[in-house]
Amino acid sequence: MASILTHPVIPLTCGLILGTRIVSWRLILLGMACAILPDLDVITFKLGIDYQSALGHRGVSHSLLFAILAASCASFFYRSLQTTRVKAWWFIALATASHGMLDALTTGGLGVEFFWPLSEERFFFPWQFIKVSPIGVNRFLTARGLQVLQSELLTVWLPCGLLLLGVKSALYFTSSKPSS
Repeated sequence: MASILTHPVIPLTCGLILGTRIVSWRLILLGMACAILPDLDVITFKLGIDYQSALGHRGVSHSLLFAILAASCASFFYRSLQTTRVKAWWFIALATASHGMLDALTTGGLGVEFFWPLSEERFFFPWQFIKVSPIGVNRFLTARGLQVLQSELLTVWLPCGLLLLGVKSALYFTSSKPSS
């Protein structure tokens, strides 16, 4: 999996690109939380549920159906999120689904059950360039955790930062009018 520090970068970047006129800060913050939400499935290790089970890590909670359900729940609170029901639904669906997408780019684990309950097959993307994060704080605070952070900084944070900078620069230069 990508680390808990990196999953929120995707909805944060999208929210900053779209701007707060389109996506409120409340919706951005909920999107960041929902991007982490699927990893609550690590509790299944403590419950004795096998990793490869649909209820295990990267199973049900990493599926597209889970993202749809999270978005549907969030859309009921669209007013307190200071947005429309449709915007809330789409933003939370994409934020939650981004979790599995990042995990499918990692170098380890068993893959992601994107299509549960239709299939329990697990998938990786053809490109796996994010070092898989160790599970648990004690394991993360090691040399391996530092390698994961370096990998994520180069493969997720930097591209998101450059994309944000590029979009905001383009908007700035196209909206500024030359003085006469």
